[in-house]
Parts: sequence; structure tokens; C-alpha cells
Amino acid sequence: MRRYAPIENHGLVGDLQTAALVSSEGTVDWLCAPRFDSPSVFASILDHEHGGHFGVTADSTRPPVQLYLQDTAILVTRFLAEEGVGEVIDFMPVDRPELAADTHRLVRVFRVARGRVRFSLACRPRFDYGRAAHRLDMGEDAIRFESAGVRAVLQGAGPLRWSRDGDDVTGELTLGQDELAAVVLTLGTSQDLRVAPVGAGQIRELFERTRDFWHSWMRRSTYDGRWQDMVNRSAITLKLLTYAPTGAPVAAATMGLPEQIGGGRNWDYRYTWVRDGSLSVGALLGLGHVDEAVAFRRWLGDRIRAGRTVSGEPLQIMYRIDGDPELPEEVLDHFEGYRGSAPVRVGNGAAGQLQLDIYGEAALALAQSVDDVADVPPYDGWQALAGVLDWLVKAWDRPDEGIWETRGGQKDFTYSRLMCWAAFDRGVRMAQRYARPADTAQWITARDDILRQVMERGWSPKRQAFVQQYDDTTLDASLLLMPQVGFVSANDPRWLSTLQAMEQELVSDSLVHRYDPAASPDGLRGSEGTFSLCSFLYVDALARSGQLGPARYAFDKMLTYANRAGLFAEEIGPTGEQLGNFPQAFTHLALITAALSLDRQMNRATRVAA
Repeated sequence: MRRYAPIENHGLVGDLQTAALVSSEGTVDWLCAPRFDSPSVFASILDHEHGGHFGVTADSTRPPVQLYLQDTAILVTRFLAEEGVGEVIDFMPVDRPELAADTHRLVRVFRVARGRVRFSLACRPRFDYGRAAHRLDMGEDAIRFESAGVRAVLQGAGPLRWSRDGDDVTGELTLGQDELAAVVLTLGTSQDLRVAPVGAGQIRELFERTRDFWHSWMRRSTYDGRWQDMVNRSAITLKLLTYAPTGAPVAAATMGLPEQIGGGRNWDYRYTWVRDGSLSVGALLGLGHVDEAVAFRRWLGDRIRAGRTVSGEPLQIMYRIDGDPELPEEVLDHFEGYRGSAPVRVGNGAAGQLQLDIYGEAALALAQSVDDVADVPPYDGWQALAGVLDWLVKAWDRPDEGIWETRGGQKDFTYSRLMCWAAFDRGVRMAQRYARPADTAQWITARDDILRQVMERGWSPKRQAFVQQYDDTTLDASLLLMPQVGFVSANDPRWLSTLQAMEQELVSDSLVHRYDPAASPDGLRGSEGTFSLCSFLYVDALARSGQLGPARYAFDKMLTYANRAGLFAEEIGPTGEQLGNFPQAFTHLALITAALSLDRQMNRATRVAA
């Protein structure tokens, strides 16, 4: 086991309430319980010595291979040796995911496809981010790790031999061709965590139920475009990153993974961003996953009606998956960080930032139609939204921290104004479409004032481009969304000139930087790689402007940076490595959006040519 496997050398398994990262070497080095945003049980990806892990190794002469069973969240890690081929099959059973559960299971199945293979296991949990001690109890039918909060029970099926190693355990088993064994790790908060005996029959039933769940879910997809495998994998990843009891997606499964090795841009992404979740609605609806889109809109509506925030604004940029706005940030000083990238932060201090763009993204999500009748907003919900837009009439023309959550002070960000324009535009449309009471006259006035202001101050005659902040010349890839939200036509001369400027300054071999920190200091040390979300937004912008050749090239090139299992982190580093929290929902939803846009434009071009 390497101290730190590359970020991209991981697969994700989950049960729609929490998730685990499994390295391509067979190690579970990230798992929190009982929820995504709970303290960790395994976190060796953030500290090899103190984080805890559940490792599996096998005699292997070549690097292991990792892949998913088609259209499922069942992960296979294959060990290749001259003496045999062994597999570890990892999954988390999905049992009534809509009900918040205190108990979760990770199943690890061992199988030999050829020859004979010896597996070695080591289960070393470290509860509460490695801060809580535990006691080991080795019984005849189960191994129990007792801690003050979450507890763990390890059970085996097959010829497993366990040995005590302090308060941890190690194990061995040897299997011949077509032989199976398995372990089940159950995590729970009950002081008396009870588990049923496991055997081959129970393991087979859990596997089949998990496989059938994912196959059934994938059959709901209406996507029949050109990139089936990657779009389906991205859809499953978004589903895995969604907390089913509330419908709230987390931005990523992890916290603290660096945007630059050794740098300080290491954030906790296990929360729900209004922005990310809202933009996922279009991607989900585009694939036919209506239930997930409706669930998030319900969660978002609850946040608008509650109006409970840290800052006192009507909305804040992120919440816990249950809607709690409190996300105090602290540093885990005892963790060294991934490959020495400290500080490791838990919680997120950006929750109290003012980012005005979220009102536009929220309105975009609520305005997207699912069904004409079902979509008529309830009176109380509409009144809450209308009240927020009335508030925004007086609040939109303020400096804020902007979409990238920089910590360099508030500024007049063009993207924030763009999305305030979108908030009023969609609000007016919804009021007219559904005949809802509203003071649309003041919304229209604010909408038009914003458009004029952006054209005057967000446009740089010197750069011949829309720029990051007013009266400046710095470019910003967030503005790639301008044509997508309808602020400008995809063929508007000002937009085409902006796109050309971005290509010259922000695009590197089809990969796109968010902005240049040297040109626009963001208050953070270190640099970063290209931002994968922006690379897919670039594809969408090219496709909308009719540049289908460059768009398809950029899209296909970007797909080559996915890991073998089809997953993306937040960024791509200078040598092609993945950086940042993993996998990132924003990247996968942008991949889906880009694929849908490119398919649509290519189909349109084919019809015109015919």
C-alpha cells in the first residue's frame, strides 16, 4: 500500500446516504458515517498514519485494474498475477434510502477467476477524524470496534483467518478458481449494534439487490446520445452523491483534498451548494431523472421558505444536507493532509459569504418545467420566492465574494450580476406563466438595469470581452454560462469576441482555467490546475455558437482525463493528474450538460445538411 494513492486512482461506492472511496490497490481510505458530512471512520487519504483504512492486498505482479460493473455502482478491483486473477467486489447495499438510517454496510466480496490467489486484509478504523480511541472485541461470529460515537462490526463468510493487531485486525484467505468469500462491515451509532449472521446466501442476495437497484434506476434514463457510457457513469455518480432522505446533493464525497499538492486550497465539500444543486436540475431533467430534480427543488423551496441563514440573507451559498446552515470551519492539526497538503479543514467558513449569483441559479432551477400542472407553485412557496426577489431588487447592486468563494474581499463580479439578471428574468416568466401575484414591474426594471450595467461596466473595450469584475480586464470562465442562461445570444459579436479572448488566455489544450490568480489576487496562497467544470462549460459554449468541430474535439479530449472508472475530481493538474475533492458533482453535471448540448447541436446540423 502506497502512502497516498493518486486521487484519480479511486472508485466510489455508496448507499445514497454516505459513500466510500476505494483505491485501485484495494484500500478503503475514505468513509464517513452515518452521513456524508459525519466524522470519518477511514481517512487515510488525508493522513496515512492516523486516518485509518480498510486494506486488501493480493499477490500481484502487475498493477491492479479497477472498473464498475456496467450501469451500477458496484466496483471491481482486479489483481493480476501469474498464479491467478483475483477480484475484490465492493458495494454498499441500498435499503430504503429515503429514510435516514443510523446503520450502513460496506460489503467486500473476494473472488478468484483463474488460478489461486492469497488475499491479505487489514481493518484499522480511526473514529471521529482519528480523534476518538476505540476498543476491540473479537468474538466467534463478529469483530467489534467500540467507540464513543460510531461503532463498527466486521463479519466474514468463507475461509477467513483473523488475527489481533493491537486494537485492529488483520486477516488472510486463499481462494481457488470460482471460490468466493466476503466480509461485511456494519457501521452504526447504536450502543448495542446488532447484526444478523452472514453467509454465502445473504451475500449473494445483497449483491443481486444492489445490482438490480442500479439497473432499475438506469432504465429510467431517456438519454440515447453519442456518449452513453460516460453520461450514464456521470448520472450514477450524481445519484451516489445525493443524500436520498432530503434530495440534497453534496458537492463531493470528500474534504481536504488539495487543488495544488502542498498548497492551502483544501476545502470541505461534503455540503449542498445552492449553485451546484440548482444547475444539476437541468442535467437530471435532460436525462429523464425527474424524481431527483423534483426532490432537490423541494429541498431548495424549503430553504427559501425557512429563510434561516448564518448571514441573515434570505439564502446562503451552502447548507448541510439536512438544511442546517451552521457549518463552522476548523482545522484538523493532527492530520498531515494528502501528501503533506495542510491545513485539513472540516466545515466551511465560506458559508457566511455573500454570493449574489445563488439567487439566479435558484430561480433557474425552480423555473425549469417538469409538468405544466404539477409545476404550478404552491401559494406559500411562491410568496416566499416573490419575497426574495422583492428583497433582491434592493440588494443586487452590491459587491460580493463571487462564485469562486475567493477570500480576497468583496468586489463587483460580473457573474453575480449576470445571475441576478437571471433571477428576475425567470421570476417574471414564472409569474406570467402560472398567473402568480407579483410586483413584476420592479423586477423588470431591475432586470433591465442589470443588463445595461453589465454591458457598460462588465464589458472591457480594451479586452473586447466580458470580464470578471467591473472596470477591470481579468477574464473569468464562469461567464461561459452567459449564452446558456439567455443573457446573450451564442452568436452575439460581443460573446464571440469574449469566447475568443478566453481561448487565448484561459484555455490550454482544451482545458480551461477559472481565472488567473496573478491577475486577480484571491487572497489564497498557491495556484491551481484547470477547472474541469469550466472545461465542460467551454464545450457547451462552443457547441451553442456552432463551432461543432472544436466542441467535439474539446469534449473528447476532456473525457480522456477521466480515471479508468469514469470519474473526475475538481481539477486537472499540470501533468494530467486529478486534483481537488473527488469525485466532484459539479464536474459530472457539467459533463452531462455538455453532452446533451453537443448532441442537440450535432443532430440539428445533421438535419440541416439533409
